Amino acid sequence: MSTTASTQDTQTGEILLDISQLRVGVHVHLPNSSWLSHGLLFNSFVISSPEQIKKIISMQPTEIYCDIKRCKFMPLPIENTPAPPALTTAQEQKKSLKEQLLLEKKAFTKKQLQLRKRINQAEMTHTEDARVIGIALKYFNDKPRDTIKQAHIISERSTTNLLANASGTITLVNQKNPHLDHLAAHALSVMTLSLLLGKQAGLPEEGLHAIGVGALLHDIGKQTFHSSILTSVIRNKFEEEVYRTHCRIGYENALHSGAVPPAVLDIILHHHERIDGSGFPDKLHGEEITLGARVVGIADHFDTLTNPTNSTLALSPSEALAFMWVKEHVYFDNLLLQYFIHAMGVYPPGSIVKLSNGHIGTITTSASVAHPLSPNVLEYIPGVPRAEAIITDLTKNPTIKIEKPLHFSECSEEQLEYLLPKRKISWFISEDN
Repeated sequence: MSTTASTQDTQTGEILLDISQLRVGVHVHLPNSSWLSHGLLFNSFVISSPEQIKKIISMQPTEIYCDIKRCKFMPLPIENTPAPPALTTAQEQKKSLKEQLLLEKKAFTKKQLQLRKRINQAEMTHTEDARVIGIALKYFNDKPRDTIKQAHIISERSTTNLLANASGTITLVNQKNPHLDHLAAHALSVMTLSLLLGKQAGLPEEGLHAIGVGALLHDIGKQTFHSSILTSVIRNKFEEEVYRTHCRIGYENALHSGAVPPAVLDIILHHHERIDGSGFPDKLHGEEITLGARVVGIADHFDTLTNPTNSTLALSPSEALAFMWVKEHVYFDNLLLQYFIHAMGVYPPGSIVKLSNGHIGTITTSASVAHPLSPNVLEYIPGVPRAEAIITDLTKNPTIKIEKPLHFSECSEEQLEYLLPKRKISWFISEDN
């Protein structure tokens, strides 16, 4: 065969080969193939051993292409082989099984690419939003209206995406970038969690958008603090007094800008108030705390528990929810806290779990309302690079179930670094694909 290739996945000038023409030194191109389907490192290469020829033959490829200019030796002439004998019933069954397995592998590979594309897109958008909001927060005092504009853009887009996603799912984002601004990443997570809670509580779109902006700006009073105040694991009395001034500082700066709506100003000032009156700066009780401040207060505290300054003290998302409900429920609006726990799901994104297939994994996407026990799970498989890690949609794989959540202490450092790089996690509202 010497027909010029025209398939979309081939290169100009390639010719179609018969499998009988293969020999060491011949260049081959196997379109639409990956290591998941054939185990070879590349799909375009010069054959270097008889073993590679055997591997290609065993794959029963429908098409093999060749770039003559890259060949060390010319392909063999086509053999005029007689027609194969008729297949027996057993042979037909074996051929049918192979074809079915090949179709299943192709479908699996396609699904993996779709799931990974969604996560990668969420991570890229999150990184860009963190960069934008980080700069905006840093220069709030100089350009408050620019900061407000950026906050509105990000909150509005996130609100739209969340409301368009009927199941209300969120995606885990691993903060692999060591230069990512902590306050910006925290602001984005608090916004996402606040919007998720607000949606669960049935708040209208306009109210959600205002809460999203307030969540993005809630810590602007920290911009003038020395890093030692923010990174201290245990603050002394003086440091704690200084830390608590960030609510009032942020509020006054926002008020003087003349660009911040009253609902957002209140969130900045009162997101650390607690229902029992133990919060700050005004020790408000119960419904003296506005709904927006109560919502952002829950989201802010949850993110602080799961992303503390010292990562070794981090609680898993499941542990943080349990801790807030059992040990800290007196501090928060209990109805909103119940809504939050329900919205995050039985297995919140970022939780590490043991699966019935013996693997462990991390929840990458919250489960849908229809399938609360079947989220997406990124599996830890030694030898498989993290960039190619298997992501299992448990709704499509009913034979695999979550056996139990795991404490971080039950995992090795290698497993944790694979599943939760740098032990820093964020939550992000991604577009529903």
